[in-house]
Amino acid sequence: MNSIFRKSMLGIAGLAFAGGVFAGPVAAHADAAPVKAGPVAVQAGKPDTSKLIPHGVQGAQSRIDLNDEQVANTKAIIAATKKAGMDERAAVVSIATALQESKLENLGHLGDRNDHDSQGLFQQRPSSGWGTVEQITDPEYSTTAFLKGLKQVDGWQDMPLTKAAQTVQVSAFPDHYAQWEQQAADLVTKYWNS
Repeated sequence: MNSIFRKSMLGIAGLAFAGGVFAGPVAAHADAAPVKAGPVAVQAGKPDTSKLIPHGVQGAQSRIDLNDEQVANTKAIIAATKKAGMDERAAVVSIATALQESKLENLGHLGDRNDHDSQGLFQQRPSSGWGTVEQITDPEYSTTAFLKGLKQVDGWQDMPLTKAAQTVQVSAFPDHYAQWEQQAADLVTKYWNS
């Protein structure tokens, strides 16, 4: 995607969805079917922290205790990342994003507290092309859709986490993703090989 188009989308999304409303994907995902890729080699040891947090954590870090549902969603994100043929860093970006968007809870429609029609782990919006409600509330589908958007971000592997996540999510609060990087890396370290 060229940078002029991306900047135009970000500008329009920022104006249209100001005040805490999240826009849609970098590119519309009418069909976010799982990406065809070969299996990812599973490492014998724990992932290398320098690869999980290559830029060091940015700013103050937040942390929450996870219940069984949140752990299951973490494992689903990791499984979908592996299935998409992406590495541990992609899992860290995905988990940190889901921590910010939903605290790793697969949220349905929240009535008056809903951010328009945002739902699921990544608070994706059917009206913005992320998929149907049924699709975006499926952890594998929503993670795959997020990862497809991440793959479209040139150089995401070399960006600070918050910039990579923001380019996909187009949040009204772009710096908030950074606060979850350490917990996301810890979760990937703990569950990548389980």
